[in-house]
Amino acid sequence: MSEMVEKLRNIALVAHGDAGKTSLAEVMLFKAGITNRIGRVEDGNTVMDFEPEELKRQISISSGFHQYDWNKYTINLIDTPGDQNFFSDTKTCMQAADGVLLLIDAIDGVKVQTEQAWDFAKEFNLPCVIFINKLDRERADFSRAFKDVTECFEYPKPIIMQLPIGSEADFNGVIDLIDMKAYTYDADGKVSSGDIPADLKDTAETEREALVENVAEADDELLEKYLEGESLSDEEIRAALRKGTVSRTFVPVLCGSATKNIGVDLIMDFIVSSMPSPLDRGSMTGTDPGTGEEIERAPDPDAPFSAFIFKTVADPYAGRLTIFRVVSGKLGSDGTFYNTTKESKERFSQLLKIAGKEQKPLTEAGPGAIVAVAKLKETITGNTLCADDAKIKFQCADPLPSIISFAIAPKSKGDEDKIFISLSKLLEEDTALKVDRNAETKEILLSGMGQIHIEATVEKLKRKYNVEVSLNTPKVPYKETIKKKVRVQGRHKKQTGGHGQFGDCWIQMEPMPRGGGFEFVDKIVGGSIPKTYIPAVEKGIIESSVKGVLAGFPCIDFKVILDDGSFHAVDSSEMAFKIAGSLAFKKATEQAQPVLLEPIMEITIITPDDYMGDIMGDLNGKRGRVLGMDNKGKNQVIKANVPMSEFLTYAPDLRSMTGGRGMFFMEFSHYDEVPAQIAEKIIEEVKSANE
Repeated sequence: MSEMVEKLRNIALVAHGDAGKTSLAEVMLFKAGITNRIGRVEDGNTVMDFEPEELKRQISISSGFHQYDWNKYTINLIDTPGDQNFFSDTKTCMQAADGVLLLIDAIDGVKVQTEQAWDFAKEFNLPCVIFINKLDRERADFSRAFKDVTECFEYPKPIIMQLPIGSEADFNGVIDLIDMKAYTYDADGKVSSGDIPADLKDTAETEREALVENVAEADDELLEKYLEGESLSDEEIRAALRKGTVSRTFVPVLCGSATKNIGVDLIMDFIVSSMPSPLDRGSMTGTDPGTGEEIERAPDPDAPFSAFIFKTVADPYAGRLTIFRVVSGKLGSDGTFYNTTKESKERFSQLLKIAGKEQKPLTEAGPGAIVAVAKLKETITGNTLCADDAKIKFQCADPLPSIISFAIAPKSKGDEDKIFISLSKLLEEDTALKVDRNAETKEILLSGMGQIHIEATVEKLKRKYNVEVSLNTPKVPYKETIKKKVRVQGRHKKQTGGHGQFGDCWIQMEPMPRGGGFEFVDKIVGGSIPKTYIPAVEKGIIESSVKGVLAGFPCIDFKVILDDGSFHAVDSSEMAFKIAGSLAFKKATEQAQPVLLEPIMEITIITPDDYMGDIMGDLNGKRGRVLGMDNKGKNQVIKANVPMSEFLTYAPDLRSMTGGRGMFFMEFSHYDEVPAQIAEKIIEEVKSANE
């Protein structure tokens, strides 16, 4: 088992959308003999993308899993989404990897999503290798792409390991700078090795010298030998290359074309020779759920079993499929384990490995294995599984925050409960989704990473659970408040045949600082209102504040001082004083200069320099207030406060302004006063809608 762990590689393919991850995975599986043909994304016949929503859009929506054997090693591939809408899945699935294969498009270079993937690799301390892809395409440029990489990624330092032979349509091979050979490929992707072309020999020798110098830095003895002028053997260079890659001292850069099957065999060789095994990654730290103390689990088959769940797939027929990475110990084909997060035991009857859309039975799994079990009752993404007698809890990465919300409504009456049940299953599968019921607007809100994310979820809802919903722009949860201090009387007097109703109170009402909430102060002296009726006055004010006087929005941030009043020994009651409090509130708010408040969001926009002018102009037009700007590689980071009403549909706006190269995050900041002209318009709209 230990030898199996040493010969295991868990590799996440990551990049921005359309960089060729799924195409590369297809060729790898074909070269390893797993498939007998190379599928194409355009034809909708790839092994990794199989969901109808993926085939329709020709993008990966959810991470795909497969494995192959190469040179007596086992490689688990995780093909992650590159589209911003589904990038949260990329983050959560990268946790299960031991190394990252980062693809760079030779035409477009580094994009925002590439940088974000790089940041995730840094966060999880994952060794990386870069593959500059699509060198056969028009306008592809290896030097420009590498320059882009070095400008955006300073550490670990990117180092060139291969050079391309030919460019664009004439690209037909690569030069390996360690063995100094040229590998050329025919139209079928068959490779032949030979001497480096004469016109590239000088460049290759210069780049090899730079490579040797960079690689030597990973090993002190080797560096000393190099500085003393001794030549290093290919074996020494390869050993130092592996050491430096695993320790994140540098990031090797390889090149090729996935669709033309150029250089793919060399990247497969590199994964085996230089990327880390679970043993190289070492122990994983968790906590003792009883004491909270830190404990470690080594990737040892003889250690107690432990694992963390990084993905769940909800299937209406097969039930819930739980995908996890084994951290330590062994697991048989059936049995029980303990869920530390849910504090419950779970039984499973079959251990599975994921191979595209298929699941294949396994007899056992050891450290580093990525496996699945079906139909666990309580276990969801982010939970920890372990042996009952050796409990541990691992901390999993949080999903990315949602940036856009839609109000959803059932197309068929009576389907509301069905919506919640079905969405709760999709939420298990996609942790970036959020469902909430807004008590103020009485809407069901579905939030996600972008418009395409929400639309794909709605399609899944119909396909998997036969629930159809309509998507609407959410109502903005406006609030009301006051700006002036006033003192008014609230008096309720009603005479009927029997007992009458009498309640009389005087209140002072004044504004509180923004976010101050509601405060009620009892300053009654001399028993002008009996103690038993004072809570009724407060209750009347609170209930009335739910609907403000301007447009019926909740009134917030005000203080009420009850300072006087009168009562009737027979006709006074709690109800009478509650009505008196309500009348006092309405009268006070009308006199205290009521204003409309709107939610203000704090937005962070990451965009290439080229689009700064458009974005700043758009922010100004949307009443945005820029808080600051910062550089991040070749991108600009803008922080601004913006009114929610102006940014409900910002995701598609930013996408069109930046050609999909910009991204943003948004979270609630505070409430602020709506400008008078806009407030008038909102109040009129509400009143006409009510009429």
